[in-house]
Parts: sequence; C-alpha cells; structure tokens
Amino acid sequence: MRKKGALEQGCKERVNACVDVVLSGVKLLQALGLDPGNGEDHAVLNSKKDLKEAFSHFMQKGAAAERFFSDAVSFHHIAQAASEYPGAQLYVGGNAALIGQKLATNPHLKVLLCGPVGPKLHELLDDNVIVPPESMQETDEFHLILEYQAGEEWGQTRAPNANRFIFSHDLSNGAMNMLEVFVASLDEFQPDLVVLSGLHMMEGQSKEMRAKRLLEAVTSLSDIPTDIPIHLELASMTDQDLMSKIMLQQVFPLVNSIGLNEQELLFLTQSAAGPHASLTSWNGVPDVGIVSDILFWILKEHGRTTDKPSDLTRIHFHTLAYHVLATVDGYWGNQIAAVAAGARVAGTQACATETIDTDKVSLKAPLEFVTSQTETNTKISLNPGEPVAHWQREGISFHFTPVLVCKDPIRTVGLGDAISAEGLLYSEIYPQ
Repeated sequence: MRKKGALEQGCKERVNACVDVVLSGVKLLQALGLDPGNGEDHAVLNSKKDLKEAFSHFMQKGAAAERFFSDAVSFHHIAQAASEYPGAQLYVGGNAALIGQKLATNPHLKVLLCGPVGPKLHELLDDNVIVPPESMQETDEFHLILEYQAGEEWGQTRAPNANRFIFSHDLSNGAMNMLEVFVASLDEFQPDLVVLSGLHMMEGQSKEMRAKRLLEAVTSLSDIPTDIPIHLELASMTDQDLMSKIMLQQVFPLVNSIGLNEQELLFLTQSAAGPHASLTSWNGVPDVGIVSDILFWILKEHGRTTDKPSDLTRIHFHTLAYHVLATVDGYWGNQIAAVAAGARVAGTQACATETIDTDKVSLKAPLEFVTSQTETNTKISLNPGEPVAHWQREGISFHFTPVLVCKDPIRTVGLGDAISAEGLLYSEIYPQ
C-alpha cells in the first residue's frame, strides 16, 4: 500500500495465527474409517459424522468453508491422525499470519504479528515477521485443511473444482486472546497499515463471551489513529447474527477496506437482507452483475457517504474465476495494478510457479457480462489487450479482472489471503 506514492515501511497484523495441517480430505476421512454418504452442512461440528457430512456437502459444491469442531478430545484424535498421515504438510495458518507472511516477502516491509504463536508456527514464520514476547505460547493451535482436487470423487460426491474444507478446535483465536497485546504494541510499532482478521473464530465462543470480546475489539479499533488504514479480512461464517453485528453495527464502519470471497459475500447479504438475499447458493461461476449489486449496496449503505460517518471505502472481492475491486471515488488509487496483482498471485501461488505458466492455467471467467442485475446496466466484453474492465455507479468505481486459474493446484489454502495482501501492496490510499 502506498501513501502519496511512497511504499510504507511498517505493517501491522492481527488476530488469528495457527499451524495449518494440509492433506487430502478424502484420504483422511478414509483413514478415520468414515464411509461416504449424503452431504449436509453443520454450523458447528460435534462429531466425526458431522465432519464427514459437512466435508461432502462443500466438496460437492467445490466451495471453501470453515467450521468449529466442538469436541476437544475427538478433535485431538483427528488432528493426531492428520499430522501423522504420510504426505501431510505443516504451514503457517490463520488469515492474519498468512497475509503477514505474504507481505513479509517484500524486503521493504516489517510485519508485527499479534496472535497465539507456538514453537512450530514461530519456526515457520518469515524473518521479517516480528512476534512480541507476549504473543508466544507453549503449544500451537492446529487447523486441519482437507483439500480435494477438481474431478476427485468420494462415493457419489464429485468435486467440480479444487478447494478445501477447514476445521479446528481453536479457543485461543476464538477468544481473541491477543487483543490486549495488539493494542499495547501500537504505540511502539507505529504501523502504516493494520490488518484485522479472525472475527469468524468467535463462533466457537458462547454468546456472552462473543458479545464481550466484540465490544472490546470495537473499542480497540476506535483507538487506532484515523490516519492508519485498517483492512478486515473476512472468512467463512454460519452465524447470521454475528455477521450482521460485525457489518451493520460495529466493525465495518471502523475499517477502510475489506477482503472476502463469494461464499462470504452471499452470506453477508443474506444476514442483512441485502440485494439478492433470496439466492441460496451460487450456481457455477458467480454472476458478475449480482456480485456488483451486493458490493455496491455494501459501500452505499454501510460505507462512507456524505451522510454516514463510516470509514469503509474499499472492497476486494475474489472468486476462483475473477476478482473485483470496488472503491468509493476519491479515496483510493492504482486500482488497475492492485486488482491485476491479486489475480496474478492467484495463478502463480496455486501452481507454485514464479510466473504464470500458460500451459498450467485456464480461463474460467465469463467473456461477456452485465454490470448489474437490478439497475440499468452496461454489457462488457473482455478485451485481452486490456484485461482489467472498469465501470462506475453513483460515485463507486469497479475494476474487474479475469483470473488465469491453475488447472492442477499444488495448494489452495491461503490463496484469498495472498490475493488480499498483494492487492494491498499495490494500492494507494489518498490522505484525507
């Protein structure tokens, strides 16, 4: 991110950090002795049967999802089986840590990570990521990442594209235990950017604890100097009340930017009775006009306008086939480079290549689309010579880019975080 064109030297990260155990979802479930069956979503996983059904449900859709596993003993047994499974790999995990890790690859940046950091996670972090002593803990929090490939089958379930299902029994991140460490470190670190994540982990807390910690988070955000931009990275949620409170009442008005995918966008509009809220799920590649309508509504109703004190002026939306960067006019610049950089890293990171290898990617974005399904729209055709399309609607600019999708991804977890991190690096915020 740039201010007046100068690349910042400091960056601030919080709240969730963990170790990701990444492996084949089908092979783990088979190793646990679970047979394929009908898929069914569960807001909270209470048993291995719930895990099997939820995994199958989202695998059938090819959609990413994240759930809390309530039984600590059962989760420990599953996690142990996963970590000992041949081919299982350990990576930096948690939205904040992943974004921080990506930003830290830039030699001009220093990242302060405030999250529960155990010995294994500390070992995996980049040298440019600084962890305050108060964030260190004796044990790591583990999240299990069950991946599947495009066309992979499990019983009657067949994945239309590669993706992953995430679950954990993570109480440290859910309770936002590093909140006070984060606040205390602000003065000393003097960040140019705050990246906030992990609010979705609160779904594992009681309603009383959740309300208390959310209020404390809002108080902390309010104390951050207004000249420091704040980016909020959303993640998979199931509690509409929590999403509504995050969006409408408390957190959205205090942040400048948010990043989210198609599942989170749809859940967000359903939670607050926004446009297209009656849509139960996406059918294939999300319709650009519908996505645009929801992004417009968020910024118009909950972003900064002449009669609203909200700070929200930017949304970076990413789905497998394309990305859209929506910004309120007058607050952000360099959007073409920012949205293009996010699309580029989606292709390179998924394929584990330094540059886009045209033999390993394919185009899944619509070659033609309309910019709205509710208002007078414009029909746009993709131009290979200028792949970033641009349109405006009542003081809000939209920048659309197709993604060159990796045909056989090496790893899908963390792509959204890498996309948001890269988009932030190339964004310019205008001083107000």
